Amino acid sequence: MMQTITQVFDAQQKNKYKLRLSSAKDRIKKLNKLKFVIKEHEEEIYAALHADLRKSKFESALTELIFTYSEIDFAIKNLNSWMNPRHAGKSVVNILAKNRIYYEPKGVCLIISPWNYPFQLMMSPLVSAIAAGNCAILKPSEYSSATSSIIAVIVEKAFDKNEIACFEGDESVSKALLKFPFDHIFFTGSTTVGKVIMEAAAQHLSSVTLELGGKSPVIIDETAVIKNAAKKIAWGKLINAGQTCIAPDYVLIHQSKLEEFIKYYKSSATDMFLDEDKRPDYSSYAKIINLRHYDRLMSLIADALQKGADITWGGESVLPDQTIHPTVLTNLAGDSKIMQEEIFGPILPVIPYTDLEAAIEIINGKSNPLAMYIFSESKPNIKHLLKSTSSGGACINDVLIHISNPNLPFGGVNQSGTGSCHGFFGFKTFSHERAVVFQSAINMSSLVYPPYGNKGWVLKMLKKLM
Repeated sequence: MMQTITQVFDAQQKNKYKLRLSSAKDRIKKLNKLKFVIKEHEEEIYAALHADLRKSKFESALTELIFTYSEIDFAIKNLNSWMNPRHAGKSVVNILAKNRIYYEPKGVCLIISPWNYPFQLMMSPLVSAIAAGNCAILKPSEYSSATSSIIAVIVEKAFDKNEIACFEGDESVSKALLKFPFDHIFFTGSTTVGKVIMEAAAQHLSSVTLELGGKSPVIIDETAVIKNAAKKIAWGKLINAGQTCIAPDYVLIHQSKLEEFIKYYKSSATDMFLDEDKRPDYSSYAKIINLRHYDRLMSLIADALQKGADITWGGESVLPDQTIHPTVLTNLAGDSKIMQEEIFGPILPVIPYTDLEAAIEIINGKSNPLAMYIFSESKPNIKHLLKSTSSGGACINDVLIHISNPNLPFGGVNQSGTGSCHGFFGFKTFSHERAVVFQSAINMSSLVYPPYGNKGWVLKMLKKLM
C-alpha cells in the first residue's frame, strides 16, 4: 500500500505544476465530468447509503446527491469570477501601484471524509479542490464501506490518478497518508481525530481545514412558537438518526414551555419517523452506523439514568437492526457524560431554565459548538444570545438550513473546527491568496531610501497621510 501511495503522491506532485496553468474552462470540464459520472452511478449510490446507514432514497437524494449537484453547479456558474484577480486597496507607499490578490492552487491535497454523510462530505470538498486547480488524494471512511467503494469507482472513472485518486481502507491507510507532505489537508470528523490530523500536518507545516462538531445547543425562550420549533427540532435531530455534525445536541428551554415542547416534539417525531404501531419506520428512519456507536449511545443513556435523569419518552432499542428509538431525557445532572460529549444519535436532553443568563452560562461552559439554534420572537433576546456566545454558524427559528446556502461560509471555531468550506469559501480554502503589486513607472518608494539625513520632511508627510 505504501509503495502505491508513494507512486500516486509523486505523480501528483509532478502534475500539480501543470494544473496551476489550468483555465476556468479546463476546471469546469472536470466538474461536468464528475457530475456526469455521479449521475451514471446514482442507483448504486442510493443502494450503498442504504446498506451503510439505512438511508431512504429520498433522504439520500436530499442530503447527499442534490447537495453535491448544487455544489458542482454553483462552482461552474461562478468559477470564472472566482479565478479573476481581485482588486485591493492602496497604501501610502504604493499609492500609484496596482494591487491585486491572485488565487493560486495549493497543490496536492488530502481529503479525509467521515461516515455519517459519506458521499456528500467527500464530494463537497473535492468540488472545491478541483475548482481551485488542485490534485487530490481521497480517503473515505471505512465505516461506510459500501459508499466508500462507489466513491472509488466514480473517482477512477472520472479522473487520472495523477490528478485525483482514492484509497480505501482502515485507520492504517490514513496513518500512511498522513506521513506525506501534503500542501493542504481537509478533514471532516471528530475533534479527537482532528487533533491527530493537526499534529501530523505540523510535521510538514501543511495547512489544515478541520470540520469537526461539538454540542450544538438549541435555546427556546418564552416568546417562541413552540409547535413550529418542536417540529423543526425533531426533523433536525432525527434525520440520519441524529448522526449529523450540526444536529441539535441539547435543548435549553424556558421552564414555562417545557411540557408544551415535549408534547409537540413527541407528536412531530412520531408523524415523521414512526409507523402506525409507534415503532421506528425503517423506510424513513436511519440506523446507527455500527455496533460500537450503538453501544456508545446506550452507555450515554445508562450513565445519565444512573445520575438521576429520566427517560421522558423513548429509550427503547433494537440491537440486531442497530436502531435506537427517538428518546427525550430530562432532569439531567451536569456531570452526565451525555452533557459532556457530542451525542451523535437520536437522544435529546431537554434542560429547563428560568433566567436566560443561566442558559448562556451553560453554553459558554462548553467548547464552542459547530452550530447554535435560537427559537424566539424577541429581537433583543436573539441579539443578546448571538453577542454573548460563539459558534461556527447559527440559525434563528430553524435548524440545519445554513449549511445549504453556498453563499455562506460553513465551518467551526476552535474545538469545532478551523477554516470554512462551500462555494467561494471552499474555493478559497483550497487556494493560496497571493498578494501581487504592479509598481508604477514613478517610483514613490525612492522617497524612503537612504540617506536619511535630509528626509525629515518625508517623515512629516507620511505621518500626515497616515
